[in-house]
Amino acid sequence: MNFTSPWILLSVIAAVVGSTTTLAAGDGPLRVAPFQCDATPPVGHWLYSEPLETVEHPLLAKGIVLEQGENRYVLAAIDWCVLSGGAHTRLRQAMADGAGTDLARAAIHCTHVHTAPILDTEAKQLLAGVENPPRYYDPAFLDRVAGDLSAAVKTACARLEACDRIGAAEAKVERVASNRRIPVDGKIVWRGSSRGRKTALAELPEGVIDPNVKTITFARGEKPIVRLHYYATHPQSFYGDARASYDFPGMAREKLQEEEGVFQVYFTGCAGDVAAGKYNDGTREARQGLYERLLAGMRASAAATKYRPVGPIAWRTVGLVLPPKNVPGYNPEEFRRTLVDPKQDGSKRIWAARRVAFFERKQPIAISSLQIGDVSIVQLPGEPMLEFQRFAQAQRPDAFVAVAGYGDGCTSYICTDKAFEEGAYEPGASAVGPGSEKILKGAIRELLGFARTGE
Repeated sequence: MNFTSPWILLSVIAAVVGSTTTLAAGDGPLRVAPFQCDATPPVGHWLYSEPLETVEHPLLAKGIVLEQGENRYVLAAIDWCVLSGGAHTRLRQAMADGAGTDLARAAIHCTHVHTAPILDTEAKQLLAGVENPPRYYDPAFLDRVAGDLSAAVKTACARLEACDRIGAAEAKVERVASNRRIPVDGKIVWRGSSRGRKTALAELPEGVIDPNVKTITFARGEKPIVRLHYYATHPQSFYGDARASYDFPGMAREKLQEEEGVFQVYFTGCAGDVAAGKYNDGTREARQGLYERLLAGMRASAAATKYRPVGPIAWRTVGLVLPPKNVPGYNPEEFRRTLVDPKQDGSKRIWAARRVAFFERKQPIAISSLQIGDVSIVQLPGEPMLEFQRFAQAQRPDAFVAVAGYGDGCTSYICTDKAFEEGAYEPGASAVGPGSEKILKGAIRELLGFARTGE
């Protein structure tokens, strides 16, 4: 099989699809409604690394429908680890169908908790064609969630309410996020989601982070209808067991909803190289502290909200094409050998299937943005490094720019060129190669309304 030909095709497609499309709303008032559905797998279904045995927290899909004129837009976050390729498109289409709109106006992002499933339709199809395939997700589960999600969106459309103001605010979150890549003596020391008993990792600097949680509120008069929160950190406290949980960000989200009586949605930002490792030893006590401190930041951000009148919606889309990484040890031929080998560990075969699926991908990655006045939301794929969030915000210094990562997860990590030079975990696990930084930054500028620049 020729693994490179789809990417030659995509280079041609990108010349057309890669251009920005702005889907402007018609005149008229803005209306909004929240929705929610349960996305918890059944007991026995495969999670991140184990079959599910117990449900500590239900995994939820939460989002909003926006309507202006004849157009509707849908934004959602789901408490899953990864949603890639056809599975990602399937849930976007389910939301679009429920809202009576088109696929381009629907976006869904994972919160990226690791006590949750990973779904990749094309990887599942590849595994179905090999000898003694490992356990992976059940397509019937995806069907059920897609149906429930579409129904939840349709129900929300029946109770859309007028929204005349949009609010924005941010507040510092203390002692939650820390950079995973710490330069020490010319080398990168890697600090993941938990330091465990390695106290030396806690003593290293916090590193470069975005310390603030950003909150966008849709309101009618003084009454908030729904709040969207954006914060950049890997959301893991402890994982690797047979438990479903929305972890500390979900705990903070649901507690604030209980306190305020206002629907809350949480999006994970560009957290590819950011996690709680400095402040997390993997215990329940540490998780409680992370939850309390994130909740305090979300409370403060909500309380600081400053409102302005709503204006017309600008929804922009870009078809993104990033170069696949193809190096010794990380190439389609080696992944194919792992995929078909029944003697290999099941998790390695699943990983290989996901990588082969990306090499064979024939469609650009759909990314989008929402702008209302001086408030913008940039919606990105994969696990982007923090630099892409900081870059997006720097392009519009006089505006309020929130960024969500973890859309279509086909790319895995999206790294800077500097990170590829430095090495360590993230560039090693990335499905895309050097040069991705320039392409994604160009797409971010387009999503923020800048004209495409020549090469």
